[in-house]
Amino acid sequence: MTPEQRSRAMQRVKLKDGPLEMAVQQRLSELGLRFHRHCPELPGKPDIVFKKHRVAIFVDGDFWHGYRLPVWEKQLTPFWKTKLNANRRRDRRNFCKLRLLEWKVVRIWEHQLKRDPDLCIRRILRALRTVFIGSEPLAEPRPRRKRCDGF
Repeated sequence: MTPEQRSRAMQRVKLKDGPLEMAVQQRLSELGLRFHRHCPELPGKPDIVFKKHRVAIFVDGDFWHGYRLPVWEKQLTPFWKTKLNANRRRDRRNFCKLRLLEWKVVRIWEHQLKRDPDLCIRRILRALRTVFIGSEPLAEPRPRRKRCDGF
């Protein structure tokens, strides 16, 4: 592919509100949960955000975010190796920033959502429950961490 062809192909990739993300949003809406989408003020613009609870949800495609990339990256051209490794570094950096800001981060992979969507929804609900006890916020905020340990 020429750089121009690759650029045109990349421009056609839908970056937000894809079918997997919309399926999660629909299920959460059916449960009566209110959330924000793609908050530009947060690192990484999480796909689904519960601001009140400080929970950020990312619904990530296996290819674009490099699920188990070291296992299959040898099959890629140098362009895609560089691109996907950069995506993974960016994801790690954004997750760390959110955690340092005392946000709970939930990452849902494409294959997980396809295999067991109910389990993915339960993970989100569990994250929301760990932040709040009943309807009251936790008595004391968690101490701020100096660094992030990755995922």
